[in-house]
Parts: sequence; C-alpha cells; structure tokens
Amino acid sequence: MTEHDKDEDLFRDAMRGVKPMRKSAVARQAPKPRPLARFKRADEREVLKESLHSDPNESLTTGEELSFRRPHVPESVLLKLRRGQFVVDAEIDLHGMTAAEAKAALREFLADAVDKRMSCIRVVHGKGNRSGPRGPVLKNVVNQWLQRSDRVLAYGSARAVDGGSGAAYVLLKSG
Repeated sequence: MTEHDKDEDLFRDAMRGVKPMRKSAVARQAPKPRPLARFKRADEREVLKESLHSDPNESLTTGEELSFRRPHVPESVLLKLRRGQFVVDAEIDLHGMTAAEAKAALREFLADAVDKRMSCIRVVHGKGNRSGPRGPVLKNVVNQWLQRSDRVLAYGSARAVDGGSGAAYVLLKSG
C-alpha cells in the first residue's frame, strides 16, 4: 500500500457518515444596517452656514472643505453626497498638473463621464500643502470651474478615507 492509498483510506474513514449540506441550510448574511445620522442637525447647520458665507471668487485656504449645490438640488442630496453615500463611478487625480492642464483634463473627464451616463465621480485635487502663500491652486481652480460647469449638480469635499478636503465628490446631471 502506497502513501497515497493510505491518505485516501484515512480521508474516506474521516468522511464516513458525512452528508452534503442542503442549499437552504447555508447561512445568509443579514443586510448591512443603514448608517445613522447622529449629527444630522449640526451637519445641516454647518452646511447652511458655509453656503451663506462662501464667495466663489474667494481663494480657499489649505484645509477648507468644498461645498456647492444648484438651487434646485435639495440640501439633503448635498449632505448624502458629502457623507459618501453615492457610488463613485470614476475618479481623476489632478496632482502635479498645472492649472491649465488640470482644467483641460477635468473638462475632458467630465464630458466623458456624462457621455457614459455616470452620476457621481471623485476629483482628487490635493490640499495645496505645497502651494506656499498663494494657497491651493488646483483646489481653487476645481472649485471655480465645477461651479461654472452646467454638467455639475453639486459637489462637496470627500470623506477622510477618500481624500478629505483634498478631493471632492461630484454629482452630475443625467444624460
């Protein structure tokens, strides 16, 4: 008797009396619980405060968050967007580009995203930590250009895990 035969015999002995599981006996995972909006009122007040006191022509400082919505877009949609509750269909990273390069790349990326009927994208512009006294160049360009684009419904700074104030979720008009 070879070593292989011994292994087979041991396996058969170990499996004697074992019956296959029925499909209905397979454990199913419970759906994930919905996120709790523990700080909803405080978030809404903060967003309202930001929207009332922001000037699109004003330069941003490094740590400031982006937040914008068209008048017909409900505040609740912007809050969901900023909380990362939309599926991000695509992303563009503008790090290392000049303002002109970033604007052209973003324009092309937005056109492509709209053509492909994407609803939410992420734009990584960076925080401007290396921009010196002139402030975050790409962040300011992205902020101003997204507000002027008729393809954009709303945008807001991303959650920390997705880049924080160095990235933005952008909600696009459908087809």
